[in-house]
Amino acid sequence: MSFPAPQAIWPLLSAAEEHAARRDWGAAIAACEQALGQVPGDPCTLVQLSYLHSLAGHYRLAARHAREAARSGASDPALLVELLPRLRTFNQVPAMLECIERLLPMSRMPIPLLLAVAAQLSYANLPERAIAFLDEARSADPDFPPTLLSRGQVLTYLGRFEEAGQDIARALRRAPEIAQGYWLQAWLGRQTGERNHVEAIRRELARPGRRPEDIALLGFALHKELDDLGRYDEAWQALVLACRAKRSRLAYDSAATRVLFDALAAFEPASPPVPAMQEDARTPVFIVGMHRSGTTLLEQLLGRHPQVRGLGELYDFTSAMRQATDHHCRGVIDAVLVERARTADLGAAGRQYLEGLAWRLGQERVFSDKLPSNFLNVGFIVHALPQARILHMVRDPVETCFSNLRELFSEANAYSYDPIELADYHRMHDALMRHWKARHPDRILEVDYRRLVRDTEAEMRRVAAFCGVDFDPAMLQPGASRGVVTASAVQVREGIQVREKPKWEPYARWLAPMIERLQAP
Repeated sequence: MSFPAPQAIWPLLSAAEEHAARRDWGAAIAACEQALGQVPGDPCTLVQLSYLHSLAGHYRLAARHAREAARSGASDPALLVELLPRLRTFNQVPAMLECIERLLPMSRMPIPLLLAVAAQLSYANLPERAIAFLDEARSADPDFPPTLLSRGQVLTYLGRFEEAGQDIARALRRAPEIAQGYWLQAWLGRQTGERNHVEAIRRELARPGRRPEDIALLGFALHKELDDLGRYDEAWQALVLACRAKRSRLAYDSAATRVLFDALAAFEPASPPVPAMQEDARTPVFIVGMHRSGTTLLEQLLGRHPQVRGLGELYDFTSAMRQATDHHCRGVIDAVLVERARTADLGAAGRQYLEGLAWRLGQERVFSDKLPSNFLNVGFIVHALPQARILHMVRDPVETCFSNLRELFSEANAYSYDPIELADYHRMHDALMRHWKARHPDRILEVDYRRLVRDTEAEMRRVAAFCGVDFDPAMLQPGASRGVVTASAVQVREGIQVREKPKWEPYARWLAPMIERLQAP
């Protein structure tokens, strides 16, 4: 335990930690409950209980204890550093913002605390707020590499690429061993024969003691730079190295994923349909699909409409389903949640979703939620939110899969580092979406990436009509009026790109097994 608690309950909290180390969640929770009985409302104990209930899969209690800790008014920085990610986990962002206010002014906050707050704000899709804390940290120490790299990342989200590049380069001059810097740097722009970092990356890959995480970062950076230079043989070898390093740290079972997708396709709620919303109710538009299929571009175009608010990638519906099923799981969904969803109050999930993100909304009638993996929630969304519309972004399967293969994601996309596993996942995604489209043809509109970039007006007219708004010419030009906290942060600001040759074409011979799998009957 890294934050203070009343001395009287130290033995009980220590016992809870010992039980937790043995994964005996019940005993650990009992010890913390006993401590809470001795010191009611102690925020340290409440945070510990929130963690333990999450580990035990008890979503509602975990969320409740986090909210109670936030309401305690605690202002100890060590405690709040633990509490902020708890609140974000449950999408309690307004409560998280209130806790951050207690830490102010920034001038009194040490650099590690400024970085921790900025990270949580960025994760909550608030890069415009995060940058202020990073600016303060940089002012306090202009040469601290972690600050410079964090700031470079957030500046990239904000489209301030030149400043981002300056910060990242400065960090690498001070600490050339930090692998993340090369990865951030590689994606900021196109490398040239006169200006690239290939040799520097190779030197760092040869540094003794590199962890798989570092090899993945450096390998993806090397692939990107070599690809820019047209050195495709070397670029492919770098990509293989990166993917193998990343995949070695992840647990993924394609057969288990297939079972999960089958359960989703068989989902039928036991509860009656949720009543239709009032005519003036806000319309949520979920933009779903495979990652790297063009969802960010579609959201940017749609968000140019004066009656549409683009909210970016949110996990609010996932949180609402976890609350409705009282189940905390890894990833967006698992088989237990699907089973419990059959008897859950989906109407309550829909109401929680709308209430939980109301603070993000303005006067617009329509808002978009662009989390690609919400395709897993489609069966729940159509029942929980009768007014919701779903835009399914589709792109050439090979282009989509190759774009996934060369992207370093978080831990969520464990399927994307092996070409065959990736192809199988794409096929399962397509089958599930065909199923939902057949079941709910009036709720799901398929948007084709190729048509979107080649005949933008025709495709956006279809999208506008489906979303219940009149077409507006502003929808023809993507524009990031806010931060773009996705892997497409750089590309989306380059405007609509029409490629005559697909990006994967120089790698066709190595991708042949993946392509064959994608095209199998």
